[in-house]
Amino acid sequence: MSKLVEANEKIAEAVVGGYKKIENGVVSGYKKIEQGAVDGFNKVSDKCIEKLFAKEGETVEEAKKRLSREK
Repeated sequence: MSKLVEANEKIAEAVVGGYKKIENGVVSGYKKIEQGAVDGFNKVSDKCIEKLFAKEGETVEEAKKRLSREK
């Protein structure tokens, strides 16, 4: 009976290890996609602020600060 228990434990360890590898791959893939979406949004947002709201000679960061104060 102990051989059966040992074999069962080995199988369980292999299944858990495989699951962890899949889980880590999915999570890291999601984080990459999420970061890409955030970076893309920030680029578009910065460009809009630069073109639409920044005054002459004002940087995007300065325009963001000015706009947040004007709320």
